Amino acid sequence: MVDYDEIINKLIKGEIKPYQLDKMFNPKISTEIRRKFIEKTLGIKFEHINKYSIDEEMAIKKNIENMIGAIQIPLGFAGPLKINGEYAKGEFYIPLATTEGALVASVNRGCSVITKCGGATVRVIDDKMTRAPCLKAKSVVDAIKVRDWIKENFEKIKEVAESTTRHGKLIKIEPILIVGRNLYPRFVFKTGDAMGMNMVTIATEKACNFIENELKKEGIFVKTVAVSGNACVDKKPSGMNLINGRGKTIVAEVYLKEKEVNKYLKTTSEAIAEVNRLKNYIGSAISNSMGFNAHYANIIGAIFLATGQDEAQIVEGSLGITMAEVEDDGLYFSVTLPDVPIGTVGGGTRVETQKECLEMLGCYGDNKVLKFAEIIGGAVLAGELSLLGALAAGHLGKAHQELGR
Repeated sequence: MVDYDEIINKLIKGEIKPYQLDKMFNPKISTEIRRKFIEKTLGIKFEHINKYSIDEEMAIKKNIENMIGAIQIPLGFAGPLKINGEYAKGEFYIPLATTEGALVASVNRGCSVITKCGGATVRVIDDKMTRAPCLKAKSVVDAIKVRDWIKENFEKIKEVAESTTRHGKLIKIEPILIVGRNLYPRFVFKTGDAMGMNMVTIATEKACNFIENELKKEGIFVKTVAVSGNACVDKKPSGMNLINGRGKTIVAEVYLKEKEVNKYLKTTSEAIAEVNRLKNYIGSAISNSMGFNAHYANIIGAIFLATGQDEAQIVEGSLGITMAEVEDDGLYFSVTLPDVPIGTVGGGTRVETQKECLEMLGCYGDNKVLKFAEIIGGAVLAGELSLLGALAAGHLGKAHQELGR
């Protein structure tokens, strides 16, 4: 029988650390004790975060420390959305987790328009995960020697890096940036169906140790200051990722006839193109924004939260460029997302509720990540088309007034 009061008092006195409870009790009890500790310490009462269906043992083992409960985010869906992809073919219902009123309705409208007009054509044009350590040499002269050695010995480095993983494949190391006597080599991997950040970190660390030891034999000093030197670039907006890509690089497009634009979006192709030019291009340029789009982050964020992706990488996923071009008899509309780090195995994808959302898309497990990427591209296209259409028609304020409350 657990004496909760005694344990909580020891926590308050600092005699036991909250994380130590996981070795003292089963996961359910340790979670409950931490929750009661916070309640007593802060003089509050939790009525909702203690209600959930996920398995504490697996969550504590794989996903969270100092667990006290779970957060619930309203989950809706948009669709059906017709995707004409290489891997995603057919109609899909998109799970969206958000607290922003009007978002799901807006994406749903975009899905409806795209589906009625033949569907979105989507392709994944690149697929990689990166890690760029910071290496330090004695001088710029030695830094150049290190850079050249890495280039000349890529196959050896590749063998060492890949010895740490069954799924990761090192495809290149570039660019190798030099700042003073410091180097930032960007290790570029294929990671299969996993998002792969942990995978490439472990592989890169092993490779860096190999580089250090091999160069030491040649009398060249170099040390790894940090396995992540920020040139990766992970979880930050970056011009490098906008240009070179990271994760999945996705392009989604749709062609709408003028009568379809008039009927479904209540505006014209020219009006949408003008909003895109003045808002997404000029407005973004004058504010020095990284991405030239209206709200990629809304759709990326809602899908990431629903499907167990790393929420910090929403920052990267929001990069991208929207195009709206008037054709002879309609509108060409596309979104380009250069940096969408996602997985269908590992990480948060195994959490029960997130797993169900991936299953809703037919995207949980092996050999599903490119299909998932194409669906994400189509969903972003739908959200972007709907918002620009609403802006062009002057409907945005009214929609938020009615649905956002």
